[in-house]
Amino acid sequence: MTPKFYRATALAILAGGMLGGGAARAQDAQSLASAEEKVNQLIIYGNDPCPASADGGITVCARKAEAERFRIPAPLRDDPNKAANMAWTERVKTYETAGAFGINSCSPIGANGATGCMAKLIKNAYAEKANGTDVHFGKLIDDERQKRLSTIDADTAAEQARVESLEKAYDAKVAKEKAAAAGEPAADAVPPKY
Repeated sequence: MTPKFYRATALAILAGGMLGGGAARAQDAQSLASAEEKVNQLIIYGNDPCPASADGGITVCARKAEAERFRIPAPLRDDPNKAANMAWTERVKTYETAGAFGINSCSPIGANGATGCMAKLIKNAYAEKANGTDVHFGKLIDDERQKRLSTIDADTAAEQARVESLEKAYDAKVAKEKAAAAGEPAADAVPPKY
């Protein structure tokens, strides 16, 4: 069987596992956050400008070299599992498991040898994702959210100060109106000079 078959099998099992309770709750929380905001993800090339965010949405741009504009994306050009693309230490680790059999060995020999295959596929999938050269829009979106949230404290303090000054002005106005209705001089009124 080919590595693509193992990868597809691992991804199908991972996708099935994500439908569980914890992942569903995390997805619900994320969908609630994303329901409030619109996210625009763009890949721009060379010196092309990144459009500004509008209408409360988040626009994130991943910049790539101008030479990449009409090329097949880098993750699809090359096989990351090819021996030439592996570090020497990773190649040596494969010799450590040569001849292993039994539980967690990823071998057709011995009892439960297949249990190690799934663990190996999952480990390889995470390693590919972590070391991939592709654009990570999730990180770009999170950085943009953090940039927006960094100004929220200052904006909130300014809004609070504005509301408090409006409340003081309103209280002073109400006090003047009560004093005028009672026939008393207002507290801030200047007494007449005789």
